[in-house]
Amino acid sequence: MNKVWLLVFVLFNSEFFPFGSSLNVTTRPDVVNIGAIFSFNSTVGKVARVAIEAALEDVNSEPAVLNGTKLKLTMQDTNYSGFLGIVEALKLVQNEIVAIIGPQFSVTAHLVSHIANELHVPLVSYAATDPALSSLQYPFFVRTTQSDLFQMAAIADIIEYYEWRNVIAVFVDDDHGRNGISVLGDKLEESRAKISYKAPMRPGATRNEITNVLVKVDLMDSRIFVLHTYADWGLEVLDVAETLGMLGSGYVWIVTDWLSTVLDTYSPVSSNVIANVQGVVTLRMHTSDSKQKTNLVTGWSNLTSRKASNGPFGLSTYGLYAYDTVWLLAHAIDKFFNQGGNISFSKDSRLTQLGLGGGKLPFDVLSIFNGGELLLKSISEVNMIGVTGPIKFTSDGYLIHPAYQVINVVGNGYRRIGYWSNYSGLSIVPPEILYRKPPNRSRSTQQLYDVIWPGQTTQKPRGWVFPNNGRELRIGVPNRVVYREFVSLVQGPDTFGGYCIDVFTAALNFLPYAVPYKLIPFGDGHNNPKVSDLVSLVAAGVYDAAVGDLAITTNRTRMVDFTQPYIESGLVVVAPVRKRNSNEWAFLRPFTPMMWCVTGILFLVVGVVVWILEHRINDDFRGPPKRQIVTILW
Repeated sequence: MNKVWLLVFVLFNSEFFPFGSSLNVTTRPDVVNIGAIFSFNSTVGKVARVAIEAALEDVNSEPAVLNGTKLKLTMQDTNYSGFLGIVEALKLVQNEIVAIIGPQFSVTAHLVSHIANELHVPLVSYAATDPALSSLQYPFFVRTTQSDLFQMAAIADIIEYYEWRNVIAVFVDDDHGRNGISVLGDKLEESRAKISYKAPMRPGATRNEITNVLVKVDLMDSRIFVLHTYADWGLEVLDVAETLGMLGSGYVWIVTDWLSTVLDTYSPVSSNVIANVQGVVTLRMHTSDSKQKTNLVTGWSNLTSRKASNGPFGLSTYGLYAYDTVWLLAHAIDKFFNQGGNISFSKDSRLTQLGLGGGKLPFDVLSIFNGGELLLKSISEVNMIGVTGPIKFTSDGYLIHPAYQVINVVGNGYRRIGYWSNYSGLSIVPPEILYRKPPNRSRSTQQLYDVIWPGQTTQKPRGWVFPNNGRELRIGVPNRVVYREFVSLVQGPDTFGGYCIDVFTAALNFLPYAVPYKLIPFGDGHNNPKVSDLVSLVAAGVYDAAVGDLAITTNRTRMVDFTQPYIESGLVVVAPVRKRNSNEWAFLRPFTPMMWCVTGILFLVVGVVVWILEHRINDDFRGPPKRQIVTILW
């Protein structure tokens, strides 16, 4: 009888709760495999390796993070090669890993993202900053650092703050460099500035190739250079620039955050290196201060001594983001299991067909991670506090609160001259304080401390010079015989002076860019040239413009455009100026003595006429003669 009731109970539960089994949490495995690919010996890679290993130890030593599950990490060295990045990524996915940390370089990330898309393995990078990686083309790519979209916005705001209009972009000619500079161009256009010239360099360019590029850009008018490259190569560019004298007075170098990474990693920097970057402005990703960050920074020296084979080195912001990336994955995997996720793999039919084709490449061993989409969703929903501050993703896949420190290299180190954040722009106040206030991006609120520019000067560079390879504007100037105060030849065949020339040169000085020109006399100097003929030559293209006392007429305005008139000839009175001594009779000077006599006589005549008309009918005009005389005068 008991067995019958037990059978009824089972059938009842199966009827009314058919999906009850899906509510059970999947049994957690003892170990979860994750991978990492980056260049071990690079400036960013050596720091990231120590940070990742330290984070892995911390995660595995906290049973509450994954409820007893351990993370097992397999790291592969790409050795600066995109091809090796593909090979190492394929090796990793054969080990049934659920996520890959890296790659370090954006070029490799573009390539490996296709593997991640095919096998549904999230690719979580702490250093690939190319803005194009955030596109819908790479759904399984997750960036746990700041995108160059915001770094280029910060550089554009700095250029706008100093009111420069033309910049020259020097960059590495790969996905990382091209896409970053493309975003910079878009941001500059928003403030009516532009990239006047793009100077690409091939990855790994030799010193001679770098020299040829810099010599070419040095002949141009702009003196504002934006250098966007890699930490292991950028110092060579600045060394060549210093050798060519391009780090002297009048030059401006704004460098992306690779330079701050070098300064943080190899601090103290050698005297030769620091001498080549004097006056340079660079950026560093801003991370808020916290107890977790302090603990990691304090123990970093011991970590590098224990884990690094090439001696101790400093902790850069990329190391902080690499550390947080491991913790982010741990929280995401924990949420993955809590949502019923199961680590299982299935064969990719397309890869299996390739393996059956008789080739030697073992494509059939590559499997699709069935829980990849759920893990990707869990990663995007992580909300935690790490050593870099709050970690949370926006709907576009960016980390919240992007911010940078603006750094000026000077002396034996560097000084922070301000901050930039996507919330409030440039300021000398940390972004954490501004987040508590309403956003304000007005021009009056943008502020930075004074910069010591190349050449050890605090005066803001003009940003341009007269180019050595530009065509001069041909300016026609009437060579008149009369009215030489307005324009005339002085001290040579092509040297002019006068009021019109002074106005012209003063207007040029207000321009934020260089305008090379040559003044060409029009006329033989013996006869006054016809202004209409000069205007016709400007319209025909013989001259680019004309300067002088040129009257604006209707016929001439139909041929060329005139500036606003700065001389107007209206109705005027010309009178001689005489100096006279002032005395008590000065009020008599407006009229001559004869005029005063005539005025007095008219005064008496008017009085007599009034008396004649009024004395017969008006009692006020009658009486003794003395009274009548007084009345006449009154």
